[in-house]
Amino acid sequence: MASYIARRILLMIPTIFGILLISFVIVQFAPGGPVERILAQLQGLNTSATANFSGAGEARMSSGAEFSSKYRGAEGLDPKFIAELNKQFGFDKPPVERFLLMLKNYLRFDFGNSYYRDVPVIELIKEKLPVSISLGIWMTLLSYLISIPLGVAKAVRDGSRFDVWTSAVVIVGYAIPSFLFAILLIVLFCGGSFWQIFPLRGLTSENFATLSLLGKVEDYLWHVTLPVLSLTLGAFATVTFLTKNSFLDEIRKQYVQTARMKGLTERKVLYGHVFRNAMMIVVAGFPGAFINAFFAGSLLIETIFSLDGLGLLSYESIVDRDYPVVFANLYIFALLGLFVNLLSDLTYTWIDPRIDFETREV
Repeated sequence: MASYIARRILLMIPTIFGILLISFVIVQFAPGGPVERILAQLQGLNTSATANFSGAGEARMSSGAEFSSKYRGAEGLDPKFIAELNKQFGFDKPPVERFLLMLKNYLRFDFGNSYYRDVPVIELIKEKLPVSISLGIWMTLLSYLISIPLGVAKAVRDGSRFDVWTSAVVIVGYAIPSFLFAILLIVLFCGGSFWQIFPLRGLTSENFATLSLLGKVEDYLWHVTLPVLSLTLGAFATVTFLTKNSFLDEIRKQYVQTARMKGLTERKVLYGHVFRNAMMIVVAGFPGAFINAFFAGSLLIETIFSLDGLGLLSYESIVDRDYPVVFANLYIFALLGLFVNLLSDLTYTWIDPRIDFETREV
């Protein structure tokens, strides 16, 4: 197993390199970079990015993921000013040099400063991370706590009325986009046309710091309920049907028939023999499910409920061409994804020691 882990870790190096290289090359052809946006603002054009770039200096350059400005409106400006602006962002260096500098800094997790916020990127990520992690944890736990018992019940009652109507409900829930369900919840429960039960925005109230410990817990749960429900709606289907099908496969095996012939009760057969084997694939997929919940679908929910998390940060950074933040998020997400895939494999071996990855090709 040690050699397999070592091979997987070594394989992460070219994978990360390839992801960053492809993204860097794509950026070279993307119009509307940060220098162009600043020059456009100086020409009196409207842009969504903030032009507060003074004082950032060369500290902004550790990401190095942009190209020199070719904005046509710059033709009426002093070429020396444009050259100084390119130098300030570090775009006076050749692309290869900028890419190698980015790799060198990223090895130390040095992502430089945001172009427009003029604060370290790592501080931005630390500030937004708790919101996204909170949503991801609650979504994953809630979906598993409901989907696994539901999947087991559907497998035991396969083909019954219960199985049919629960399948219909789960499929309909999976088909409804999470952001539409979020809007519906806001209309119903956030003082729209019906009830004012839950807050409309944020994860905490303005007086959160003055509340007692119990008050803080209640306030947090009060705010997080609707966003988590919106995210969880579409997460039931996969785990539910995976659990059901896994149980059905195990129930039809010979060892289950043997256990029944020995006189064991149906409950002991299901939960003493079938459950562990059937749950192997479900439990082993938990790390991947959490990462998927952490990254996927959070952007619109964070926007709708005004939650300042990584999803919203990534989107705003892409729109504003804040490339240090964009590339830092890409790098961290890619690393997490690769390590979670490895963790999923190790979880399989922990649940079932018979699985051996040593003899498998990476």
